[in-house]
Amino acid sequence: MSELRAHLGEWLDRARQGHDVVVTDRGVPVARLVGIDGASTIERLTRQGVISTPERAERPLARGRRRVTPKGSLSDLVSEQRR
Repeated sequence: MSELRAHLGEWLDRARQGHDVVVTDRGVPVARLVGIDGASTIERLTRQGVISTPERAERPLARGRRRVTPKGSLSDLVSEQRR
């Protein structure tokens, strides 16, 4: 722990570079310093090929479906379901 305090900047630089830094107290691991990925989750998953970006920016429409119109307020519906 004393070495971590004395050289914190160096250890943080190592974590930024992608290294895992294990912090020990009297030889017992107590914490781990790791760098934070600056890319958003969406960017990271796209880069990994897990997801793909949409072909169009507009929201897709549900074709062949009619819009449901409520017969009362939402609170009335909830009250009715609770009975």
